[in-house]
Amino acid sequence: MSLGTWARDLTLGARFAVTGGRSGLLRTALTATGVGFGVALLLLAASFPNMLFQREVRESVRAVDGSESVTSPRPDSFLHLSRTTVYRDDTISGLLLRPEGDRPPLPPGAPAFPGTGEMLVSPALGKLLDSPGGALLRERLPYEVVGTIGPAGLIGPADLRYVAHVDFLDTENYDGRGVRYGWSVPEEPLNAFLILLVVVACVVLLLPVLVFVATAVRFGGEQRDRRLAALRLIGADTAMTRRIAAGESLAGALLGLLVGAGLFLAARQFAGAFTIWDVNAYPGDVVPMTALAVLVLAVVPVASVVVSLFALRGVAIEPLGVVRTATPRRRRLWWRLLLLAAGPAILLPRADSVRMNDTSLDTVAVVTGTTLGLIGLTALLPWLVEAGVKRLHAGPVAWQLAVRRLQLSSGTAARAVSGIVVAATGAIALQMLFQAMEHDFTQGSGEDTTRAQITLGTDARTAGEARGIIDRVARTEGVAGVSGTVESRVWRPGPLKAGEDFSPMASLRVGDCPSLREFATLPSCRDGDVFILLGHGVQGTPPDTIVTRTARPGALVALRDPHPHPSAPKPPAGDPPPPWRIPATARTVDARPDPTGTYQYGVLATPSAIGALPLDEPTAAVMVRLDPAVPDAADLVRNEADAIDPTSWVRTLKDTERDAAFSSVRTGILVGSTLTMLLVAASLLVATLEQLRDRKRLLSSLVAFGTRRSTLSWSVLWQTAVPIILGLALSVAGGLGLGRVLLGMSGQPVVDWWGFLPVVGVGLALIAGVTLLSLPVLWRLMRADGLRTE
Repeated sequence: MSLGTWARDLTLGARFAVTGGRSGLLRTALTATGVGFGVALLLLAASFPNMLFQREVRESVRAVDGSESVTSPRPDSFLHLSRTTVYRDDTISGLLLRPEGDRPPLPPGAPAFPGTGEMLVSPALGKLLDSPGGALLRERLPYEVVGTIGPAGLIGPADLRYVAHVDFLDTENYDGRGVRYGWSVPEEPLNAFLILLVVVACVVLLLPVLVFVATAVRFGGEQRDRRLAALRLIGADTAMTRRIAAGESLAGALLGLLVGAGLFLAARQFAGAFTIWDVNAYPGDVVPMTALAVLVLAVVPVASVVVSLFALRGVAIEPLGVVRTATPRRRRLWWRLLLLAAGPAILLPRADSVRMNDTSLDTVAVVTGTTLGLIGLTALLPWLVEAGVKRLHAGPVAWQLAVRRLQLSSGTAARAVSGIVVAATGAIALQMLFQAMEHDFTQGSGEDTTRAQITLGTDARTAGEARGIIDRVARTEGVAGVSGTVESRVWRPGPLKAGEDFSPMASLRVGDCPSLREFATLPSCRDGDVFILLGHGVQGTPPDTIVTRTARPGALVALRDPHPHPSAPKPPAGDPPPPWRIPATARTVDARPDPTGTYQYGVLATPSAIGALPLDEPTAAVMVRLDPAVPDAADLVRNEADAIDPTSWVRTLKDTERDAAFSSVRTGILVGSTLTMLLVAASLLVATLEQLRDRKRLLSSLVAFGTRRSTLSWSVLWQTAVPIILGLALSVAGGLGLGRVLLGMSGQPVVDWWGFLPVVGVGLALIAGVTLLSLPVLWRLMRADGLRTE
């Protein structure tokens, strides 16, 4: 068969697709819409790697470059301090700057360097500050807004960020001295567990799209068959009619490429307006990878031709009609089971082959095995629907109408829900992987959120000032209680001994008895007591000799380093502080983890034991218990901390910590899952509307004979529900099996066999949603003019 013949017949089919009257144009439009949805999502998926890469580039570009060592002020140098705060679950990043010369470099995205006390804000942060809900945040950021940060300084349109020029930065409270921005972050390879998650996610998220595209190019089969029979009547042979049918599908697919490209470009323009799982992007960052985009544009038209020819392989197109209207041949089961078994057959021999510390994976085997397993389930679905509806008979009129329709065209119903089966199966398998692997990437932080929810600290000039800060925090609205200590150090006085490069030192914490009990198990405590806090070999604590070389009952200690390093800041002028003798009655106590999960060590002292002695560089450390009755308690505490000292640090305690790479992979998969489920919902709706349009005459006839509209509405519901329920049952079995096989590759046990319940819930919600959305079209089709024949 020559290429010219193929081109002629395909072109003729394409002409039929666009010149077949209103019915033909509507059928082609439905096909183009269905294919367009799939193409748009495939292009979005192909853009995701570039989008994440651009986010990383933007984040690195705006960071201060620390590669060049600048030890003294220069005309282009500046002091900087990075700030991160949380406002009502939104993370806000900031950069405080203080120029040391008259030529500081502009921060990325800044139109000009802000003046002292001024700041530049991102558009999203500016909008938040101007809103009524930003009142508390305005108190925390008391700088005058004088400009907007451009895209070059933001990782996305929804990025909450500010850059402020302050005058309180110095070499005691800064992060460093910089002269330029931008640095590169070395890429750390993902371990094999994360690679397995990514590979499986790519398969289970993109395969439903391909299934839907293959389904969309088969829309309008019954009306197309009548036209093909007419072509046979005027002399076309069977092969020619099949090529013409493929040409019709090709036309719909090519138009679908245009529709998909248009939908992609439209969605791209609104990329910054939507945030999915904390991810959004600038339109310029949503660019598909060239190789993937070319693959999508090439595969979709070729797939439309192949699918059409494959669909017609068992159809006898004769001059007087199509034999599809007769009772179809019973579907064979054996080859479907072989296809389904091929996936596990590839994956099972690789049990325990994936190790946590590996950085490589047999990707080809995983992709092939997972794909064959999912395709096998898709192939098994038509047989399952046919076998299931074959035994359904008695029931209300609506039920009987639905069952009879499914018995006559179970293949059409199975194709409509095949995307749901693939998506649900993959979602269940991914859920099992997530649950099993989460314990490898999520660990307990050791922090006790029942004892404190926020910890904060700030430097003070004197111990009295530090105690005043603790009292001020305790009086803040929304604070139920605090545990506050003044932190400093004590040194062993006298000359250095042989082999010593510095004076032995121990930490000193001064606080009331309830606060000291957060660090140690105290037999008794009253004001004036002193304790020597030792770890006794507890993991995470240093050897006790580090403490006892300096701090012992009755020992004399210095309150300032007697042998400071030459590079250390010089102490204030005046007489050195007097030594302090640890009382002989000081008791040795055992350390206990504080609310942050850390074991402390050193000297614990109550206030009167220290008195008015000057401490070296005292720090106020406060652990805060919040009042749950105050909704904005955490933000009120953060505001107070910033009002006390803009360079103070505030941290929220958490019970668990999650690996950053795992969180990134999880976020990407959740974004893809959300988009895939939206496509599945759209595909099911389009398929349902196409089936209703194809049955326009039948619906009109039933109404003309007196069938109630409510009966037909319930019939549509059952026609959607039965295949989906059967498909979900198949998905549960297939998803649990696939998940168990994949877990066997990583040597992980099954954590929860009931993880499929949320997926089933989503599937049932799709039934209700599609039925409700299709009712207006159904009511419009149930009119007498549907019987008109031209």
